Amino acid sequence: MLQKLSPRKVLPFAVVGFVATVGLFMLPAAAQAARTQAPHAQAAQTDAVHTQTAHTAVKTEPVHTQSSNPDVGYGVPPGTPGSPISYYLPPSSYIAPGHILFEQNCSSCHGSEATGSAIAPDLQGLGAGTVDFWVGTGRMPLANAAESAVQKPPRFTNKQTLEIAAFVNSLHTPEPGLPQIPIVDLSRGDVSTGFQLFVLNCAACHTITGSGDAIADNNYAPSLHTATATQAAEALRTGPGNMPRFGPGTLTDQQITDIIAYVKSYIQHPVNHGGVGLGGVGPVAEGFVALLIGVGGLMLVAYWLGDRTAA
Repeated sequence: MLQKLSPRKVLPFAVVGFVATVGLFMLPAAAQAARTQAPHAQAAQTDAVHTQTAHTAVKTEPVHTQSSNPDVGYGVPPGTPGSPISYYLPPSSYIAPGHILFEQNCSSCHGSEATGSAIAPDLQGLGAGTVDFWVGTGRMPLANAAESAVQKPPRFTNKQTLEIAAFVNSLHTPEPGLPQIPIVDLSRGDVSTGFQLFVLNCAACHTITGSGDAIADNNYAPSLHTATATQAAEALRTGPGNMPRFGPGTLTDQQITDIIAYVKSYIQHPVNHGGVGLGGVGPVAEGFVALLIGVGGLMLVAYWLGDRTAA
Protein backbone atom coordinates (compact mmCIF):
# COMPACT_ATOMS: atom_id res chain seq x y z
CA MET A 1 0.00 0.00 0.00
CA LEU A 2 1.27 3.48 -0.86
CA GLN A 3 1.52 5.80 2.10
CA LYS A 4 -0.90 8.70 1.98
CA LEU A 5 0.60 12.17 1.93
CA SER A 6 -1.22 14.99 3.65
CA PRO A 7 -2.06 18.13 1.66
CA ARG A 8 0.41 20.11 3.76
CA LYS A 9 3.20 17.79 2.63
CA VAL A 10 2.18 17.65 -1.04
CA LEU A 11 1.45 21.32 -1.66
CA PRO A 12 4.95 22.76 -0.92
CA PHE A 13 6.59 20.25 -3.27
CA ALA A 14 4.05 21.07 -5.97
CA VAL A 15 4.61 24.82 -5.63
CA VAL A 16 8.41 24.51 -5.62
CA GLY A 17 8.36 22.18 -8.63
CA PHE A 18 6.02 24.49 -10.53
CA VAL A 19 8.11 27.61 -9.85
CA ALA A 20 11.36 25.81 -10.69
CA THR A 21 9.95 24.53 -13.98
CA VAL A 22 8.65 27.94 -15.02
CA GLY A 23 12.03 29.47 -14.16
CA LEU A 24 13.79 26.78 -16.18
CA PHE A 25 12.06 27.97 -19.32
CA MET A 26 11.80 31.68 -18.66
CA LEU A 27 15.48 32.25 -17.81
CA PRO A 28 16.82 30.87 -21.13
CA ALA A 29 14.29 33.01 -22.98
CA ALA A 30 15.39 36.11 -21.06
CA ALA A 31 19.04 35.27 -21.66
CA GLN A 32 18.37 34.75 -25.33
CA ALA A 33 16.68 38.15 -25.52
CA ALA A 34 19.69 39.76 -23.84
CA ARG A 35 22.09 38.03 -26.18
CA THR A 36 20.18 39.04 -29.30
CA GLN A 37 19.50 42.66 -28.34
CA ALA A 38 23.03 43.80 -29.15
CA PRO A 39 23.36 41.76 -32.37
CA HIS A 40 20.05 43.22 -33.58
CA ALA A 41 21.40 46.74 -33.04
CA GLN A 42 24.62 45.76 -34.79
CA ALA A 43 22.61 44.22 -37.64
CA ALA A 44 20.74 47.47 -38.19
CA GLN A 45 24.03 49.40 -38.13
CA THR A 46 25.59 46.96 -40.62
CA ASP A 47 22.75 47.41 -43.10
CA ALA A 48 23.03 51.19 -42.70
CA VAL A 49 26.78 51.08 -43.42
CA HIS A 50 26.23 48.92 -46.50
CA THR A 51 23.60 51.35 -47.79
CA GLN A 52 25.84 54.35 -47.18
CA THR A 53 28.78 52.65 -48.90
CA ALA A 54 26.58 51.72 -51.84
CA HIS A 55 25.68 55.39 -52.36
CA THR A 56 29.36 56.32 -52.10
CA ALA A 57 30.29 53.71 -54.71
CA VAL A 58 27.67 54.99 -57.11
CA LYS A 59 28.91 58.58 -56.75
CA THR A 60 32.63 57.88 -57.04
CA GLU A 61 32.84 55.25 -59.74
CA PRO A 62 30.62 53.22 -62.07
CA VAL A 63 29.07 50.06 -60.69
CA HIS A 64 30.24 46.88 -62.37
CA THR A 65 27.48 45.19 -64.38
CA GLN A 66 26.74 41.73 -63.05
CA SER A 67 27.57 38.90 -65.44
CA SER A 68 24.70 36.74 -66.61
CA ASN A 69 24.20 33.72 -64.39
CA PRO A 70 24.63 30.33 -66.09
CA ASP A 71 21.73 28.84 -64.15
CA VAL A 72 19.14 31.36 -65.30
CA GLY A 73 16.01 29.38 -66.10
CA TYR A 74 13.36 31.98 -65.42
CA GLY A 75 13.10 35.36 -63.80
CA VAL A 76 15.75 38.02 -64.25
CA PRO A 77 19.52 38.17 -63.58
CA PRO A 78 20.60 39.87 -60.34
CA GLY A 79 20.73 43.63 -60.48
CA THR A 80 18.31 44.05 -63.39
CA PRO A 81 16.94 47.63 -63.47
CA GLY A 82 13.77 47.83 -61.40
CA SER A 83 14.83 44.95 -59.15
CA PRO A 84 14.27 45.36 -55.38
CA ILE A 85 17.93 44.38 -54.84
CA SER A 86 20.79 46.55 -56.05
CA TYR A 87 24.39 45.34 -56.15
CA TYR A 88 27.48 47.45 -55.70
CA LEU A 89 31.25 47.32 -55.29
CA PRO A 90 33.10 49.25 -52.58
CA PRO A 91 35.07 52.20 -53.98
CA SER A 92 38.52 51.52 -55.42
CA SER A 93 40.07 53.51 -52.56
CA TYR A 94 39.22 50.52 -50.32
CA ILE A 95 41.52 48.15 -52.23
CA ALA A 96 44.88 49.33 -50.80
CA PRO A 97 43.87 49.21 -47.10
CA GLY A 98 42.08 45.94 -47.83
CA HIS A 99 45.34 44.50 -49.17
CA ILE A 100 47.08 45.35 -45.88
CA LEU A 101 44.32 43.79 -43.79
CA PHE A 102 44.29 40.67 -45.96
CA GLU A 103 48.06 40.30 -45.72
CA GLN A 104 47.95 40.60 -41.93
CA ASN A 105 44.97 38.35 -41.23
CA CYS A 106 44.24 36.05 -44.17
CA SER A 107 47.34 35.42 -46.27
CA SER A 108 48.85 32.82 -43.91
CA CYS A 109 46.16 30.38 -45.09
CA HIS A 110 44.86 31.76 -48.39
CA GLY A 111 48.17 33.10 -49.74
CA SER A 112 49.14 36.70 -50.53
CA GLU A 113 47.14 36.64 -53.77
CA ALA A 114 44.22 34.66 -52.30
CA THR A 115 45.00 31.67 -54.52
CA GLY A 116 44.51 29.21 -51.66
CA SER A 117 46.65 26.50 -50.13
CA ALA A 118 46.41 22.97 -48.80
CA ILE A 119 44.38 24.22 -45.82
CA ALA A 120 42.33 27.02 -47.38
CA PRO A 121 40.41 27.50 -50.66
CA ASP A 122 41.14 29.82 -53.56
CA LEU A 123 39.21 33.08 -53.11
CA GLN A 124 39.85 34.58 -56.52
CA GLY A 125 36.70 35.01 -58.57
CA LEU A 126 34.30 34.45 -55.68
CA GLY A 127 33.02 38.03 -55.79
CA ALA A 128 32.77 40.76 -53.18
CA GLY A 129 29.47 39.45 -51.80
CA THR A 130 30.97 36.09 -50.87
CA VAL A 131 33.92 37.64 -49.02
CA ASP A 132 31.68 40.19 -47.32
CA PHE A 133 29.45 37.40 -45.97
CA TRP A 134 32.20 35.20 -44.56
CA VAL A 135 34.16 38.05 -42.96
CA GLY A 136 31.16 40.12 -41.91
CA THR A 137 29.53 37.23 -40.03
CA GLY A 138 32.74 36.41 -38.15
CA ARG A 139 33.19 33.05 -39.84
CA MET A 140 36.52 34.25 -41.15
CA PRO A 141 39.34 34.58 -40.38
CA LEU A 142 39.95 31.50 -38.28
CA ALA A 143 42.40 31.53 -35.41
CA ASN A 144 43.06 27.86 -36.15
CA ALA A 145 42.64 26.42 -39.63
CA ALA A 146 41.37 23.16 -38.10
CA GLU A 147 38.39 24.94 -36.54
CA SER A 148 34.91 24.91 -38.02
CA ALA A 149 33.84 28.19 -39.59
CA VAL A 150 30.89 29.16 -37.39
CA GLN A 151 29.22 32.50 -36.87
CA LYS A 152 30.79 34.62 -34.13
CA PRO A 153 31.38 38.30 -33.41
CA PRO A 154 33.30 39.71 -36.39
CA ARG A 155 36.92 40.70 -35.91
CA PHE A 156 36.70 43.70 -38.23
CA THR A 157 34.55 46.79 -38.47
CA ASN A 158 32.05 47.06 -41.32
CA LYS A 159 34.37 49.34 -43.26
CA GLN A 160 37.34 46.99 -42.83
CA THR A 161 35.19 44.09 -44.02
CA LEU A 162 34.33 46.01 -47.18
CA GLU A 163 38.00 46.88 -47.68
CA ILE A 164 38.98 43.19 -47.60
CA ALA A 165 36.13 42.36 -49.99
CA ALA A 166 37.27 45.13 -52.34
CA PHE A 167 40.84 43.79 -52.42
CA VAL A 168 39.88 40.16 -53.07
CA ASN A 169 37.39 41.24 -55.74
CA SER A 170 40.11 43.24 -57.50
CA LEU A 171 42.30 40.17 -58.00
CA HIS A 172 40.09 38.39 -60.52
CA THR A 173 36.84 39.01 -62.37
CA PRO A 174 34.09 37.29 -60.37
CA GLU A 175 32.69 34.05 -61.72
CA PRO A 176 29.28 34.37 -63.43
CA GLY A 177 26.42 34.25 -60.96
CA LEU A 178 28.42 35.28 -57.88
CA PRO A 179 27.11 38.67 -56.82
CA GLN A 180 28.56 41.89 -55.62
CA ILE A 181 27.35 43.27 -52.29
CA PRO A 182 23.54 43.46 -52.23
CA ILE A 183 21.33 46.19 -50.80
CA VAL A 184 17.78 44.93 -50.27
CA ASP A 185 14.76 47.25 -50.48
CA LEU A 186 12.59 45.56 -47.86
CA SER A 187 9.71 47.94 -48.51
CA ARG A 188 9.12 46.07 -51.77
CA GLY A 189 9.00 42.64 -50.12
CA ASP A 190 5.78 40.64 -49.79
CA VAL A 191 5.79 39.00 -46.35
CA SER A 192 2.99 36.55 -47.21
CA THR A 193 4.81 35.26 -50.29
CA GLY A 194 8.05 35.26 -48.30
CA PHE A 195 6.51 32.97 -45.71
CA GLN A 196 5.48 30.46 -48.39
CA LEU A 197 8.93 30.56 -49.98
CA PHE A 198 10.63 30.26 -46.58
CA VAL A 199 8.61 27.14 -45.72
CA LEU A 200 9.41 25.61 -49.11
CA ASN A 201 13.13 26.42 -49.31
CA CYS A 202 14.50 27.25 -45.84
CA ALA A 203 12.48 25.76 -42.97
CA ALA A 204 13.74 22.21 -43.49
CA CYS A 205 17.20 23.22 -42.25
CA HIS A 206 16.73 26.47 -40.32
CA THR A 207 13.40 25.28 -38.75
CA ILE A 208 10.09 27.09 -39.13
CA THR A 209 11.07 29.57 -36.40
CA GLY A 210 14.50 30.28 -37.92
CA SER A 211 16.32 29.07 -34.79
CA GLY A 212 18.67 26.78 -36.70
CA ASP A 213 19.21 23.05 -36.30
CA ALA A 214 21.71 20.24 -36.73
CA ILE A 215 21.89 18.73 -40.22
CA ALA A 216 23.78 15.84 -41.82
CA ASP A 217 27.50 15.14 -41.34
CA ASN A 218 27.86 17.10 -38.09
CA ASN A 219 26.92 20.36 -39.79
CA TYR A 220 24.59 23.00 -38.41
CA ALA A 221 22.14 25.37 -40.06
CA PRO A 222 22.62 28.64 -38.12
CA SER A 223 19.99 30.78 -36.48
CA LEU A 224 18.53 33.58 -38.60
CA HIS A 225 17.58 35.74 -35.63
CA THR A 226 20.53 38.15 -36.01
CA ALA A 227 21.11 38.07 -39.79
CA THR A 228 21.07 41.40 -41.60
CA ALA A 229 19.20 41.80 -44.89
CA THR A 230 22.52 42.05 -46.74
CA GLN A 231 23.89 38.89 -45.10
CA ALA A 232 20.70 36.96 -45.87
CA ALA A 233 20.83 37.98 -49.53
CA GLU A 234 24.53 37.08 -49.76
CA ALA A 235 23.89 33.67 -48.21
CA LEU A 236 21.01 32.89 -50.56
CA ARG A 237 22.95 33.94 -53.65
CA THR A 238 26.35 32.41 -52.78
CA GLY A 239 25.43 29.24 -50.82
CA PRO A 240 27.97 29.24 -47.96
CA GLY A 241 29.04 25.90 -46.50
CA ASN A 242 26.42 23.18 -47.01
CA MET A 243 23.74 25.64 -48.01
CA PRO A 244 22.60 25.39 -51.65
CA ARG A 245 23.13 28.41 -53.87
CA PHE A 246 19.83 29.94 -54.94
CA GLY A 247 20.68 31.50 -58.28
CA PRO A 248 18.17 33.57 -60.26
CA GLY A 249 17.13 30.42 -62.08
CA THR A 250 15.74 29.22 -58.74
CA LEU A 251 14.74 32.43 -56.94
CA THR A 252 14.41 35.86 -58.52
CA ASP A 253 15.51 39.05 -56.78
CA GLN A 254 11.88 39.70 -55.89
CA GLN A 255 11.49 36.28 -54.31
CA ILE A 256 14.75 36.75 -52.38
CA THR A 257 13.40 40.07 -51.12
CA ASP A 258 10.11 38.44 -50.09
CA ILE A 259 11.94 35.80 -48.03
CA ILE A 260 14.17 38.37 -46.33
CA ALA A 261 11.18 40.60 -45.57
CA TYR A 262 9.55 37.66 -43.78
CA VAL A 263 12.75 36.82 -41.88
CA LYS A 264 13.28 40.44 -40.80
CA SER A 265 9.69 40.71 -39.56
CA TYR A 266 8.13 37.51 -38.18
CA ILE A 267 11.32 35.49 -37.65
CA GLN A 268 13.34 38.20 -35.92
CA HIS A 269 10.39 39.93 -34.27
CA PRO A 270 7.85 37.19 -33.52
CA VAL A 271 4.47 37.99 -32.01
CA ASN A 272 4.01 35.61 -29.06
CA HIS A 273 0.26 35.61 -28.60
CA GLY A 274 0.53 32.91 -25.94
CA GLY A 275 2.87 34.90 -23.69
CA VAL A 276 6.40 33.58 -23.08
CA GLY A 277 8.29 32.88 -26.33
CA LEU A 278 10.26 29.95 -24.83
CA GLY A 279 13.34 30.89 -26.82
CA GLY A 280 11.50 30.61 -30.16
CA VAL A 281 12.32 26.93 -30.58
CA GLY A 282 8.87 26.02 -31.80
CA PRO A 283 6.03 23.62 -31.02
CA VAL A 284 8.20 20.91 -29.43
CA ALA A 285 9.06 23.13 -26.47
CA GLU A 286 5.48 24.34 -26.27
CA GLY A 287 4.15 20.80 -26.14
CA PHE A 288 6.71 19.81 -23.52
CA VAL A 289 5.75 22.74 -21.30
CA ALA A 290 2.05 22.00 -21.77
CA LEU A 291 2.56 18.40 -20.67
CA LEU A 292 4.97 19.08 -17.83
CA ILE A 293 3.31 22.14 -16.32
CA GLY A 294 -0.26 21.88 -17.56
CA VAL A 295 -0.98 18.18 -17.21
CA GLY A 296 1.45 17.77 -14.31
CA GLY A 297 -0.13 20.67 -12.45
CA LEU A 298 -3.62 19.28 -13.00
CA MET A 299 -2.52 15.88 -11.68
CA LEU A 300 -1.14 17.46 -8.50
CA VAL A 301 -4.34 19.46 -8.00
CA ALA A 302 -6.47 16.37 -8.59
CA TYR A 303 -4.38 14.37 -6.11
CA TRP A 304 -4.68 17.15 -3.55
CA LEU A 305 -8.45 17.41 -4.00
CA GLY A 306 -8.79 13.60 -3.81
CA ASP A 307 -6.76 13.54 -0.61
CA ARG A 308 -8.98 16.21 0.94
CA THR A 309 -12.12 14.31 -0.09
CA ALA A 310 -10.80 11.06 1.36
CA ALA A 311 -9.92 12.84 4.58
